[in-house]
Amino acid sequence: MSLNLGRTEFGNPANKGRVLSTEEANDLFISWVLNPKLQLHMKQVAHLMKSWAKEKEELNDADQWRWEMAGLLHDADWDQWPELHCKKIIEYLEEKEIDPEIIRAIASHGPVHFGVEPITKMDKMLYAFDELSGLIHAYSLMRPEGYHGMELKGAKKRIKDKAFAANVSREDIEDACARANIVLDDLIQFIIDRQAYAA
Repeated sequence: MSLNLGRTEFGNPANKGRVLSTEEANDLFISWVLNPKLQLHMKQVAHLMKSWAKEKEELNDADQWRWEMAGLLHDADWDQWPELHCKKIIEYLEEKEIDPEIIRAIASHGPVHFGVEPITKMDKMLYAFDELSGLIHAYSLMRPEGYHGMELKGAKKRIKDKAFAANVSREDIEDACARANIVLDDLIQFIIDRQAYAA
């Protein structure tokens, strides 16, 4: 099953800055995503995206929401329409005349699968957080204290263990860090310090 989107341009530049309200985004999230585990993953990625936008990019509240929205909706169609993954949510957001930067970030969060290269910082960080967030969450589930007291070396050990969370692509993690010009250790620590606080 090919998920290649067959295009690299998304949305209308005239819609720059247009977003769903938090209520609209949450309504879409609840109606499209029924799997609690997937819901948690998407909320975690959304929280990380907002945190990065605020702390590292020093963006204002409106721009923080654009980053958070990209994270919240990046897997919105995976649960019910896996064969249309990315295609369905992209078309929905285009119909809603949403900011093309948000749409493109979602389209590029898996370049090997969707055929869209991450270009903007939003693109690159969504790609970087997606796989690594899932692996670190899996590690938290095997620890009696969850995220509390989690250390970088423990998380790195799980990344090196290819049998652990085997569905998580180590190649994508490495590629994403290289594209974003981020040291893997720093990204792991950023996630460890913040992911437990995802709503």
